[in-house]
Amino acid sequence: MTNMGSNRFFQFNYIPYPLWRRRLPLPLRWAVRPLLQRHYPIKATTRTIPTVNDVADYLLRFDLLPGTSRAELQSNLTAAPAPITIVDSDAQPATTTQASRIPAQWEPMERVMLSWPVLYPPLWTLHAQMAEAISAVADVQINVLHPVWAQAVYLYLQQRGHTDMARLQFYHLPTDDIWIRDYGPVVCLDENGNRVAVNMTYDPLPNYPQTQDDSMPRRWAAHRNFPVYKLDFHGEGGNIWSDGAGTLLMTNQVYRQNEDMNRIALLERLHGAFTFEKLVLLPRLRLEETGHVDLVIKLASADTVLISAPQSLFTGDRLRRAADQLRRDVNARGDRYNVVVLPTPPLYFNWFGYPIRRSYTNALTINGRVLVPVYGIPTDEQALRIYADTMPDHDIIPIDCTMGANGGGA
Repeated sequence: MTNMGSNRFFQFNYIPYPLWRRRLPLPLRWAVRPLLQRHYPIKATTRTIPTVNDVADYLLRFDLLPGTSRAELQSNLTAAPAPITIVDSDAQPATTTQASRIPAQWEPMERVMLSWPVLYPPLWTLHAQMAEAISAVADVQINVLHPVWAQAVYLYLQQRGHTDMARLQFYHLPTDDIWIRDYGPVVCLDENGNRVAVNMTYDPLPNYPQTQDDSMPRRWAAHRNFPVYKLDFHGEGGNIWSDGAGTLLMTNQVYRQNEDMNRIALLERLHGAFTFEKLVLLPRLRLEETGHVDLVIKLASADTVLISAPQSLFTGDRLRRAADQLRRDVNARGDRYNVVVLPTPPLYFNWFGYPIRRSYTNALTINGRVLVPVYGIPTDEQALRIYADTMPDHDIIPIDCTMGANGGGA
């Protein structure tokens, strides 16, 4: 399953989704099981309690700690000093009914949460790159399926040698999948500057279990003693950009997920949870499953927007409309937008049936750094130059998202 870094229209790449959980007819499920067992550790589920021997077998099977013997692995897994916090899954947080402000990404940030891709060994490198880049400027909270996995990830990052290990924090906080940007809490600030976790309903993929993902914000907030605003709204964090100064940007995907709402009802619902003056709704991309705004634009500042170029035959018209809309529009403070165009990697189909849209806008600003997805294709360097020119006071850090893109994001 290679073909990484290619612009070919049909590709056959690793799929970072729990395919073994799909509700397939029983004969088909048994037919594909041998293939899944070859490429996925399907026994390492969220409900399995692994032993040190199990994890050592796993690390050896997928060559995640090369040059380490079984005996060394078993000893190191027992002795690794990973700081692990056990989250009480039954704890209930306090609740709030007050609206709060979503900070912009360029505001000072304490930590970034990652859900470690235990079930997807080819994605360990991607998450390691993020942990390494973030730990230089902020704490990294890594959620794992079981405490022993914290030891494995600790050893993995330690062997790579690029992470500030003192800034790692491991949480035993099981989830169904890794896309924490989407199901994690939207952490806001109330009028007194106290943190509030807004929890939306997360249920975008009917073929996969998502109850643990959906409950993750509640469990995490209870542990951190943050009150929770339960927002009666189906959506994901990837479809909300905030400039921290009164403007929210989303795509019209919100109407697909909340079919009973018109714009008036949508604004009323969002205003219950968030303090903002203006909502900008952009068109969602075609042939793209999530409908998220972070695949269309990236806020560089309150009045500067990076946007994907309208280079796609299938969705170029929507990108053009989005750019034109932003050029005509102003933010909540009345500032006209400066629209900066990024190259758009071409669409491809993975295993014929999965349309994959890559974007350079699905990036993270964190304390003077910008983590920008790259894909091993010629337009990567152009995208990085544009980021450097647009955000000259930031360090631009490329993150190889070639493998992760096959999950529908970066």
